[in-house]
Amino acid sequence: MRQDMRQLLTPRMIQSMEILQMPMMALEERIDQEMQSNPVLEMREADPDDVASASQGMEVADFRDIERPMASGDNSDGSADFDRLAKISDYLENEEWNNDRPTFRQFSGEGERDKKMDAMANAPDRAGSLQEHLLNQWRFIEIPPGVRRAGQVIIEAINNEGYLKPELAELQKEARLPVTLDELEKALRSVQTLDPAGVGARSLTECLLLQLTALEDDEEMAEGHDFDLERALVKHHQEDLRMNRYPQISKKLDAPIDAIKRAVRRLARLHPHPGKQIGGDDAPTINPDAIVTYNEETDRYDIKMSNDPGEDLTISQAYRKLMKDRSVDKKTREFLSNNVRNARWLLESIAQRKSTIQRVIRVVVDAQRDFFDKGPEYLRPLPMVQVADQLGIHVATVSRAVSEKWMQTPRGILPLRRFFSGGTTSAGGEDMSWDAVKEKLKILIDNEDKQNPLNDDEIVDKLKEQGIDLARRTVAKYRKILNIATARQRKDY
Repeated sequence: MRQDMRQLLTPRMIQSMEILQMPMMALEERIDQEMQSNPVLEMREADPDDVASASQGMEVADFRDIERPMASGDNSDGSADFDRLAKISDYLENEEWNNDRPTFRQFSGEGERDKKMDAMANAPDRAGSLQEHLLNQWRFIEIPPGVRRAGQVIIEAINNEGYLKPELAELQKEARLPVTLDELEKALRSVQTLDPAGVGARSLTECLLLQLTALEDDEEMAEGHDFDLERALVKHHQEDLRMNRYPQISKKLDAPIDAIKRAVRRLARLHPHPGKQIGGDDAPTINPDAIVTYNEETDRYDIKMSNDPGEDLTISQAYRKLMKDRSVDKKTREFLSNNVRNARWLLESIAQRKSTIQRVIRVVVDAQRDFFDKGPEYLRPLPMVQVADQLGIHVATVSRAVSEKWMQTPRGILPLRRFFSGGTTSAGGEDMSWDAVKEKLKILIDNEDKQNPLNDDEIVDKLKEQGIDLARRTVAKYRKILNIATARQRKDY
């Protein structure tokens, strides 16, 4: 036996940290689950007076209490909660954030918002799968029964990109329907005529050639194409095109460079992944947690928290009265008391989440004023430790607060984590984030002479002229991150 003092991570603290870390849509799902399991929770039309009255008598915990160092005790029975917390916090070790996200629907932050209309506007269309699309066409093709069965086997094996990866002999062995290799070969030729063009190909070359054949069969679409040249480029010169070796291609094909460039522009219209045109991966829906707008009167950026799913969540007054009614049996009152207590914890956690995120965003917007005024190249380094010290909270809380949170700003809908990064100091003493350095590198390349593009050493010199001292390998690294080709590949002949 031993006697010691330690701070335990209670289920209430775990719930608070989980809710803080949740993105908007996950929080909405959590509230729906809680409403199904907790009868005292209910939704009502938001009214400021009702909100004020509902919050009376609720003891709101100081959110800084959870920021002190915590450890689980040996005698704790909440192992499942700790495992769950560990899983949701694994990614916090990686401070890198991928900004290469799709563009999402933007909306105006002016006036009252209709939540039902927002949900309808942001709901993605339900698209059928590629297999369904192909099978619908396959039903109307007149072919022998054996070839029809073989076609169904092939369609089921086509991946989401539209390619057939397994060999036909392998498909024959694993097919649930009796088919022969000859039937599979005949069926494949028919499947490759279906829409979208290029589906059923076994390689990129075959995919592009199938699309060229489909274009050639369409008299209107075929106008302006040099199919012989385009097929030659696809069959024999893909690597030369990737390396931008236009003079060598011109010599081998005995064709002028201008004709080759025109053929390449036409080839660029082909789709390397035809299956994604039908039932492709849906882009995730983003609900910004905050809307940042510029206020001309105060010369400041205002912050408005948006789409708060807990705003209309309250504890039922009827159940509160029933809980205090002495005529009700003790077991029922205890049941209601436990549910009211759990509901209060949930409401407090949601209110704490909103307050913490808003405070963090306020610090970020003030620190990154130049970014909002002038553009991405003016993004400054902003360590999470600095924000945590300024707010008087733990750095882990800042990390959870910015995780998968988004802001709608005058410069688009942006992830909150983007504003937290390291950086460097220019020769003039100006702090610059690495994202700002990347933006300046991109501007240099966008404005270069394409007939004499800048190599990495020349980019280093150009950046040094702007007071940014980077090593050549760093420039090469950032160029690859930005998906910018080498100088040789960027040259315009």
